[in-house]
Amino acid sequence: MAYQSVEKEYDERVVEIKRVAKVVKGGRRFQFRVAIVAGDNNGTVGLGVGKANSVPDAMKKATSQAHKNMRKVSLEGTTIPHEVIGKTAGARVLLKPASLGTGVIAGGGVRAVLEAAGVRDILTKSLGSANILNVVKATFDALDQLYSPAELAEMRGKSAKDLTPFWERRSNG
Repeated sequence: MAYQSVEKEYDERVVEIKRVAKVVKGGRRFQFRVAIVAGDNNGTVGLGVGKANSVPDAMKKATSQAHKNMRKVSLEGTTIPHEVIGKTAGARVLLKPASLGTGVIAGGGVRAVLEAAGVRDILTKSLGSANILNVVKATFDALDQLYSPAELAEMRGKSAKDLTPFWERRSNG
């Protein structure tokens, strides 16, 4: 029986293509740096950064890196469970849950990460640095800080019902 590799289909988005230079004795050496976000639109997302002398080679490296760096994200339906701020270097990103039908209110790199992760309704604000790569990394930092109510309840030794806000308990009770 022949072995077949099962390659998943991922939503891959190019976040940034940048020409970078290394100064050497004879002048400058140029390469291309490509940042790619890959996700399954269902709570898994990864970031890859590749550098090479040509854009296609850099994209290939970045894509394989993104597939290796996949991580799970806690989602609550079509949004995130709670508000969070992610930080990387000078970039800070605020993510706020939004009601059904709001859509993804985000710019450039943040939008790419959230849509690839499968978030459909969210409010975001980029604070601090506008460096695209750092903003994307800050978004990943924010997503890593998310906990589902069930996970949080288990960590704190309580029931998930105890962690729901009082106004929700009152309306359900």
